[in-house]
Amino acid sequence: MESSQLFLILLAVYLAGLIGIGWYFTKRQNTVTDFWLAGRRIGTIGVGFSSAASWLTAGGLLSVIAFFMLQGMGSIWGFVAPNILALLIIAIFVKKIKNLPAITQAELLEQRYSAAIRAPIGIIITIVMILFAVADIKGFALVLEIFYGFDPLYAALIVALAVSVYVTLGGLSAVVWTDVVQFLFLSVFTIVIAIVAVGAATGGAVDAPANTGELFSSVSSGWWNPLSIGIPMVLIFLFAIVPGWITEQDPWQKVWAARDSKSARNGMLLGTLLITIVFAGCAVIAIALSSIYPEIPAAGFPMGMAQAEPALLVFVLENFSQLVIALSAIGLAAAAMSCTDTFATSGASCVSRDIYQRFIKPDATMKQMLAVNRLSVLFIVLAATVGSFFITSILEAIHIATYIASASYFFPLMGGLYWKRATKEGAMAGLIVGAVVQISLIVYDIYMTAPMAPAYLQTVHPVLMNHGVIAGMGLSAVAFFGVSLLTKPSSAVNLAPFFKEEAKNLAAEATVTVEDDDPKFQKFLKRIDEQLAGERAHLHVRLESSASVNWHRFVESLRSSYVAWLTPTGMNSVYRLVQADMLSCVSITRGTTDKEIWFASEPPVSEMGAQKKELYVAYNEVAAALESMGVFLTVVEE
Repeated sequence: MESSQLFLILLAVYLAGLIGIGWYFTKRQNTVTDFWLAGRRIGTIGVGFSSAASWLTAGGLLSVIAFFMLQGMGSIWGFVAPNILALLIIAIFVKKIKNLPAITQAELLEQRYSAAIRAPIGIIITIVMILFAVADIKGFALVLEIFYGFDPLYAALIVALAVSVYVTLGGLSAVVWTDVVQFLFLSVFTIVIAIVAVGAATGGAVDAPANTGELFSSVSSGWWNPLSIGIPMVLIFLFAIVPGWITEQDPWQKVWAARDSKSARNGMLLGTLLITIVFAGCAVIAIALSSIYPEIPAAGFPMGMAQAEPALLVFVLENFSQLVIALSAIGLAAAAMSCTDTFATSGASCVSRDIYQRFIKPDATMKQMLAVNRLSVLFIVLAATVGSFFITSILEAIHIATYIASASYFFPLMGGLYWKRATKEGAMAGLIVGAVVQISLIVYDIYMTAPMAPAYLQTVHPVLMNHGVIAGMGLSAVAFFGVSLLTKPSSAVNLAPFFKEEAKNLAAEATVTVEDDDPKFQKFLKRIDEQLAGERAHLHVRLESSASVNWHRFVESLRSSYVAWLTPTGMNSVYRLVQADMLSCVSITRGTTDKEIWFASEPPVSEMGAQKKELYVAYNEVAAALESMGVFLTVVEE
């Protein structure tokens, strides 16, 4: 049997398992929250393993090993350290992020500012996610080209078809649990290869180190120095990369998908530990490969990069059987798919929820939205597949995406979370200035840089390295803070989801008393579907009307009749804002058909009894608004 045939057979078995996971979760996809956030029920293990797997691309790992070989520990600031630090910092912000009732960052920013900012942010995030996915496909293409001589088209098709199938079937639930499988596969591959590579480096050749201790001691002291590039360069890398990865949408969606804040925080910390272990394995592999192929580190950076990046693949190809080579290829395929699925889900959620549902068809039924969700995933995967034929550098694609994100929406996003004085005008100014300046700098830098030469802007001044992202971020900050201070403060409606005191003031007049022994209330309680997920309860009621509901007319009637009902993110979701905790507030959306209305609330478990009364009040107000339109409600039987 040819080696390529063996690989394809093993790959088919592996993909069948992933698709089986997607199929298992198909029946659990009833709402957009189920599809994009796994019903907000993911525990620590799922969050941790998925967060780690999502940031370990196949191409990224090959590049990390290459940089370790050429620049030692001083190279960690370009990829390794930002990954670790970003997850740690997100863990610090978990409580703030988790309590916001959003599915995407663009939706969150509409809540904070206005509808005008939602589409531009959604489009930018979509582009960023496509670029990240491109890097994964490129990395896997390199693997198949070296192992089997496959055209890059085959790598793109394998990743695209596999990810499309299991993600469209199972949504984020499928992504998370396939990521767990794929991280286990990848980590085992990395650790085994590290052990074998060290064994090969100390295998008895005349000039080879006699043992592991001698191998590590033979590495120069400069290799171990993480500050070898100088503290100023370390700071430039951190300020250039970490802000973009802190505000990257996909880990935020893992936080929103977690069952509670504790699971999200511990999951991020677990993810940090897991990626640190894999990166440590990469460092060991690099030390061993540098001993086996001394001509590569001798070539230096950047001249040695062309040999260093595929060095691991060459080593596997020269030293293992067809079976081990095939398993290695699948291990790297796992890295490619575990990232591509996350980026496809994250980008597609913006296309589906921030573009289609928000601006094209806000009255779409849940059945229609689930179909659009799946089509959006296919669009992102297809766009990344096409893009993989036009972008040549793996890490360059990752970094360009990061720089655009950092410069365009870091300050509007993080400033909006913690600074009351941030305004929609300031956010839009920061977004436009940052995006336009950064994209212009990237294009100019690439155009002016000669082949194999240092980046042009870097030669102008070190602070302009990384395509001048610090300059882009600086100008974005000036525009954001300056315009915010010069314009009218945000309204209480926009501030309420982010600042509890504003929510309390806004909701103070909407309290309605419900008696425990009210027969109608007791009957209503029997219709509530309740589930516990960590520190939160998930309360749902499905109602069906006597006729099709004109959603726009109904929402306008409800808002005009009751001051507590608001639409901070558009008419597709309506909130009864009577509490500072927005997740607890009752929200209503259109159900599977145009006759159904779904109620939802996610209060702390300790407040579940009181929130059932709030659901009853919301039900009565919705019923009254519909009755004024000549429409009546009944509870949908499960």
